[in-house]
Amino acid sequence: MTSRRGESIAVARVTDDVAPKVLYMPMHFVHGANDLTNTALDPLSKMPELKHCAVKVEKITGA
Repeated sequence: MTSRRGESIAVARVTDDVAPKVLYMPMHFVHGANDLTNTALDPLSKMPELKHCAVKVEKITGA
């Protein structure tokens, strides 16, 4: 996955549970949503803030 702020490689699963053209990735993965969005943290809890952005998803063949 790539965005204008970065990239991330992850295993993806396509299901009917998520609407077409929607990707969900927990922000708490070591290399996850924070690699694709900004690095802002909540000032009190220090947890990553809730984020969203457009991404390009590509299938890696032979992996």
